[in-house]
Amino acid sequence: MTFIDYYQTLGIEKKATAADIKSAYRKLARKYHPDLNPNDANAKKNFQQINEAKEVLGDPEKRKKYDKYGKDWQQAEQFENAKRNQEQSSDFRGQQHSRPQSGGDFSDFFESMFGGSANAGRSRQVKFRGEDYNAQLQLNLADAYHTHKQTLSVNGKNIRITIPAGIENGQTIKISGHGGSGINGGPNGDLYITFLIADHPEIKRLGNDLYIHVDIELYVAVLGGEITIDTFSGKVKLKVKPETQNGSKVKLKGKGFPVYKTDGQFGDLYITYTVQIPTNLTEKQKSLFTELSKS
Repeated sequence: MTFIDYYQTLGIEKKATAADIKSAYRKLARKYHPDLNPNDANAKKNFQQINEAKEVLGDPEKRKKYDKYGKDWQQAEQFENAKRNQEQSSDFRGQQHSRPQSGGDFSDFFESMFGGSANAGRSRQVKFRGEDYNAQLQLNLADAYHTHKQTLSVNGKNIRITIPAGIENGQTIKISGHGGSGINGGPNGDLYITFLIADHPEIKRLGNDLYIHVDIELYVAVLGGEITIDTFSGKVKLKVKPETQNGSKVKLKGKGFPVYKTDGQFGDLYITYTVQIPTNLTEKQKSLFTELSKS
């Protein structure tokens, strides 16, 4: 796995305080947030990396392991246990055993201890699972309505994934084997992707149901008529009943959001009518309304 210097990612020094980390993260998050950089692949990649850096350096325990073991920090506990077992085995046989020097490369020590040719005859191979990766992916509501493919950049590697229709905001899915590489032939880690779905300016989603407001003219509300509305599945014609009141609601069954990983099942679409009062009336129109009010 390619080593990423999280301190460099956030533009801070190793002696940075927790407040320094938080301040640097907020500044970079505002700069590279996908909402402020639409269709900018580099900004999205940078945003993912600074979130990854904040997750590690912002946690004192994770930061301590990262400072000591670098890219192998997630295997710290396994490493310590394996090192103790190796030392005990060497002591029992009365053999000399080496210890890593302060500041040395722990990846090299892993190799010399468990995989190097010099120890092949007397050391058992210990396999370590690769670290899990966490990433975020921004979607709009229209994207989440359809099953589609996207390419996600994680730790410098492009991964093409299929996103099922009906994915929810905050939902996390696992892509097996796309995390960090295993050590000494161990299995790769997994990739966990959390989806962030932006609010739609006109459509509200609650579960699998959708809610919208539709304007209708006063004449249509009084006399009835037909209107056309846009939905994620295309245009739909609606018949408006005569004497429809302002704030009236209608339900279109099966015109809501698709149910996640369930083919052919959809929520419902709820429509609230807003009756528009005409403006800039002519004298003749005003006269007609006056006559109507007297009848």
